[in-house]
Amino acid sequence: MTMPLYASPEQLMRERSELARKGISRGRSVVVLKYSGGVLFVAENPSATLHKVSEIYDRIGFAAVGRYSEFENLRVAGIRHADLKGYQYDRRDVSARALANAYAASLGSIFTEQLKPFEVEVCVAEVGATAAEDQLYRLTFDGSIFDESPFVVMGGQTEPISAKLKDSVDPGHELPVALATAIEGLRASATSSNGNGAAAEADQIKLEVAVLDRARPRRAFRRLSGAALEALLPAPQEDGAADDGDAPEGGAAPE
Repeated sequence: MTMPLYASPEQLMRERSELARKGISRGRSVVVLKYSGGVLFVAENPSATLHKVSEIYDRIGFAAVGRYSEFENLRVAGIRHADLKGYQYDRRDVSARALANAYAASLGSIFTEQLKPFEVEVCVAEVGATAAEDQLYRLTFDGSIFDESPFVVMGGQTEPISAKLKDSVDPGHELPVALATAIEGLRASATSSNGNGAAAEADQIKLEVAVLDRARPRRAFRRLSGAALEALLPAPQEDGAADDGDAPEGGAAPE
C-alpha cells in the first residue's frame, strides 16, 4: 500500500501563497486613490464588458485583480450582503469596513480550508461626507486586511507604480490631476516591465475609470467613458517635444 506524501502545514501555506501571488502578478494593475471630490478607480482593462471596478452599494465601490471568475463571485456576494443588511436595518448601516471584514473572513476560510486559494486581491472603498471620512481597504488572498491611504495599487508590477505615486498623490487634487497621476503610475509599470522602447505601448493603455463622487446625493458610483473620459485625459505629448532649456544652442531640439 502506497503511503501519501506528507507536507507540513507551513509548506502547504507557502505553496498556496506562492500560487496566489503568481496569479495576481500576471494580471493588469489597478490604482485606487483619493482626490478632492471622492475616490478614483483606474484600471488597465482591455475588455469592455469584464469589469474590474464596480458598484457595491450607495457609496461603496469595489475593485479587484486576479482571476475574474473568483473576484466576480466575491463582488456578487458583497452586493447581496450589503443589500440584505440595508434591508434588515438601515441603508446607513452598510459600511465598507463591515463589508471588508466579511470579505476577509471568506478569503481566510478559503485559503486555509480549500486546496486552492482564490488568486485575487480586492479593494473596498467608501466615500464619506468629508474627505476625512473616505476609506480604502485592501484585502489579500489569505484574508489579510489593510486600511490604506491615500492610494492602493494592486496586481501586475506594483513596485514601480507605488514608487511613482508615493510622492505625487495628493487627496486635495482635482479629478483631472488625480487621473493624470494614476495614468502616469500605470505607464511607469508598463515601461518597467517591457524595458526600452515601451513608451508607445505604455501610451496605449486601455483604461477602465470610475469614481465615487461625493457630490452625488445617494448613489455615488459613476463610470467615466467615452467623451466624458476623453475630456479628463491629459493631452498627449508630441514626439520630440522638449523644454526650451533642453534645446541645443542655435537650433531646434533634436528629432
